[in-house]
Amino acid sequence: MLSLRKIAITGNLASGKSTIGRILQEYGAYVVDADEIVHSLLSPHTPIGKKVIELLGPEILVRNQIDRNKISEIVFSDFKKLKSLEKILHPAVREEIHRRFDSVKNNSSYKFFVAEVPLLYEADMEKDFDRVIAVIADETIAHARFKGTQGAKRQARQQSSGDKASKADFVITNNGDLSELRSSVEAIIDRLI
Repeated sequence: MLSLRKIAITGNLASGKSTIGRILQEYGAYVVDADEIVHSLLSPHTPIGKKVIELLGPEILVRNQIDRNKISEIVFSDFKKLKSLEKILHPAVREEIHRRFDSVKNNSSYKFFVAEVPLLYEADMEKDFDRVIAVIADETIAHARFKGTQGAKRQARQQSSGDKASKADFVITNNGDLSELRSSVEAIIDRLI
């Protein structure tokens, strides 16, 4: 039996990665989200959570939980701490994506494996996948989808949409409505499976 093909979806903030993931799920994909993995790793009781508290200090704890907004406030104003945080999180995310792939790779219920990885190129993970889809959206449209300065700071640390698109196997532009996005995904689906 052939192993599932591994597909990565990448793109900047509010580009439509999760929506594409949901559409691909309708076509038989097993979908994981790197942001959700990070969220699960950031419990104060996990080894990763403890390392993050050690790095950034107890001020990131709010009601005995790690506050992601507090993490953002610290790391987006301190490049060294951001890099140190990435050295903790990126390998753990990569390992969890591999673990999840291994758990479903021989499951005939799924046609392919998809991971939503916003920082795919920044974390040097693109070689872990058979195909990469870059989702791009006009900056004004993307900015309208996210709110606040944390979003702008997060966006600033990512490679540009153009850089991501130039490295990807497929590029989906998401400047329209859901039906247009669905049509764009359906246009490449046969080449993903």
